[in-house]
Amino acid sequence: MRENIDAMSHYEQWLNQPHLPDNLKAELQAIEGNVSEITARFGANLDFGTGGLRGVMGAGLNRLNIYTIRRATRALAEHVLAKVPDARHRGVAIGYDCRHNSALFANIAGRTLAAAGVKAYVSPVLCPTPELSFAVRQLRAAAGVMITASHNPPAYNGYKVYNEHGGQVLEDDAADIRDRMIAIGNIFDVPMLEEADAVEQGLLLTTPIAVRHRYLDEIVQLVKDISVGQHARHQLGIVYTPLHGTGLVPVREALERAGYSDVHVLEAQAEENGDFPTVKSPNPEEPEALDMAIQAATARGAELVMGTDPDADRVGIAVRTKSGRMQLLTGNQVGALLVDYACTKLAEQRHVTNPIVFKTIVTSDFGAEIARSAGIAVEETLTGFKYIGDRITAHEQAGTHQLLLGYEESYGYLLAPIVRDKDAVQTCLAIAEMAAFHRQNGLTLVDRIEALYKTYGYFQEDLLNIALEGDDGVARMQKVLADLRQQPLVVEGMDLLYVEDYLTGIRHFIHADKSDERLTLPKSDVQKFVYESGDWVAIRPSGTEPKMKVYAAVRGASHADAKQRLASLVEAVQKRVQL
Repeated sequence: MRENIDAMSHYEQWLNQPHLPDNLKAELQAIEGNVSEITARFGANLDFGTGGLRGVMGAGLNRLNIYTIRRATRALAEHVLAKVPDARHRGVAIGYDCRHNSALFANIAGRTLAAAGVKAYVSPVLCPTPELSFAVRQLRAAAGVMITASHNPPAYNGYKVYNEHGGQVLEDDAADIRDRMIAIGNIFDVPMLEEADAVEQGLLLTTPIAVRHRYLDEIVQLVKDISVGQHARHQLGIVYTPLHGTGLVPVREALERAGYSDVHVLEAQAEENGDFPTVKSPNPEEPEALDMAIQAATARGAELVMGTDPDADRVGIAVRTKSGRMQLLTGNQVGALLVDYACTKLAEQRHVTNPIVFKTIVTSDFGAEIARSAGIAVEETLTGFKYIGDRITAHEQAGTHQLLLGYEESYGYLLAPIVRDKDAVQTCLAIAEMAAFHRQNGLTLVDRIEALYKTYGYFQEDLLNIALEGDDGVARMQKVLADLRQQPLVVEGMDLLYVEDYLTGIRHFIHADKSDERLTLPKSDVQKFVYESGDWVAIRPSGTEPKMKVYAAVRGASHADAKQRLASLVEAVQKRVQL
C-alpha cells in the first residue's frame, strides 16, 4: 500500500477539514512548512499487513487515528460481508488494551461496523489479546479486532484483525482488506453511526462479561494439574507483574482459582498505564523489563517471577535456583520445559488424541527433540503465531491431530486450544503448575532444564538484530540476502548440510548424493542454513527497513561446547552481513 501520494494536498485537505478534532488540528498546525514531517505523515498510507495496522498515533494518512481506524474497519466490514456466511448477524468482536486511545478506537470501530450493518461486540473492560480470540470463538463472530500495539513504545497503537476461527488473518484475507482500503477514495467519507443510534438499532453491543468468566473457567479446567497438591501451590511464592498492561485481572484470577495463595502483584507496575512509566520497554523479552519484579522476588524469597506484555499474549519468567539466585529463562528454554511437562502430564490428563507440538522455523529444536522422543508429532510453521493458529484449526477440522503445545522463541505459548493465538494468561498458570509439580519432586525449573540438557544435548541460541545504517541500507541488505543465495554461509569447522530458502520453496542439499526437495510452507523471505549436529542460522529481512533478524541455534556436548559453536556461527554471520 505504498502508492504515490501527493502529501501536501492531503495535508491541506486534513488541515481544512471542518470537524477535525482539536488535538489533530493542533498537530497539523505545528508542522506547517515542515516538508519532511508532512511527507512522513501524508506521503503514504499506513500499510495493512498480515497483522493489520500498527503505527505511531497522530494526524495523517500514515498515522493511526480515528480516520485510519474507520477506513480499515469499513474495509473489514466489506470483507466479512463478502466472504463470511451470515456475517451481518454474527458480527465482529472487538477488544482493546491499556494504550492511549485504545478504548476510543474500539468505539470508533464498533460504530463504523454498525454503519455498514454489521453487529459489533465491544469488550466492557480492558482485555488481553487471547481473550479477544476466545470471544470470537464463543460468540461465533465473523471476525475480531484487537486494538493493541503489543510491546511497542507508548506512541504506538495497532489494529489486529482476526478471522472467524479466532486466528489472525493470513495473507489472502489481509490482501483483500488492504485492497478494499485502497478503494476508499476519501478517508473522511467513511460512514459511522452515532453511538446512541447504533445501540438503539441493536448494532453496537457489549461483549457479555460471561465471556471472560468462561475464558478463565476453561483455562483452569484445561491447565490445572490434578497431580499437584494444594500444599505445593500454597508453598510456591510468585511475583507477578503485568508491566502496566491488561494481564493484571485475568492472570491473578486464574492463579487464585487454581489455588495459588502466595502471589504478590508488583504494585509499582500493576496500574494499567499506556505510558509504561517504570520500564524502558514493556517487552518481557528484554531482561530489564523484569528487573523490578526480580528485586521484589529476591526481597520476598519468592521462587518464581512472571511478567506479561501489555496485551498479555507473551510472558517472560525468572526462577530461583537452589543457590538462591534468580535466573532468567529464555523463550526457547521455557518452551522446552513446557513441552517436557506437557508430554509427561497434560497429554494424559487432557485426553489429547494424536497430540501435536507446533514450533516456528526460527525456534530452537530443543522442545522438538523432547516431543519426538515421547512419540509426539511436531510440525514447523513460518515465523508468527498466526501460522500456528491456522494449523491448529486445520488439524482440528481434518480430525488428524489435537494441540498439545504451540510456541515460538519470542515468549509466546499456547497449551489449551480455546484460542488461536499465544496466550500469556493460560501460560502463567501452566508455568506455575509446572514449577509446583517439580517442586514436589525437590526440583527447581533450572534443575529440570539441566536434566533435559544432559539427556538431549546442550542447546543454546542467539538473536541478532542487524541494522545497516545509511541511505543505501535497504540496497545493502538486499545485496547481502542475494549474496547468501549465491554463496551459502560457510562456518569454519562446520559442515553445511543443506539450505532452506523459503522464498523459492526449495531445500537444497550441499552434497550431490541428495536431490533438492520442495518445502511445503508458504513463501517467505527466509534463508536457513543447517549444519552438522543440527546447528543452524536463519536470516530474514525486516520489511522495507534496512534491518535483518538473524537467529542462530546450536546443540553442543556441554555448555562450553555449545557456547563455542554459537560464537562461531555468530562470527560467520557478522562477517557476511557487514558489507
